Amino acid sequence: MPETSEVKHISDRDFVAETAGAVPVLVDFWAPWCNPCRMLAPVLDSIARRYEGKLKVCKLNTDENPETRTQLNVRGIPTLIFFRNGQEVQRLVGYLAEDKLAQAVDELLA
Repeated sequence: MPETSEVKHISDRDFVAETAGAVPVLVDFWAPWCNPCRMLAPVLDSIARRYEGKLKVCKLNTDENPETRTQLNVRGIPTLIFFRNGQEVQRLVGYLAEDKLAQAVDELLA
């Protein structure tokens, strides 16, 4: 089976729709100039493949989408927020190694 799961780029416009489903959603709030954000990108790609069908992984560029960032009070990036049925259930700030992020996902999905 090909590895088709990928990180989806979302915006202020589709944020609510993308986080409202029954499948838990991990949203990475990032910006292109942020080095820790760039370091996190391959980790998120791997997590998206690893949890395909169980977790949706999205990225929201905070420079281009200030409305959602402000609404959710995201002050530092990268910020990772887990949503279930459109509601925030957990927030992690800063770079995380894949094993640490996988541990957080496992706890969320348990």
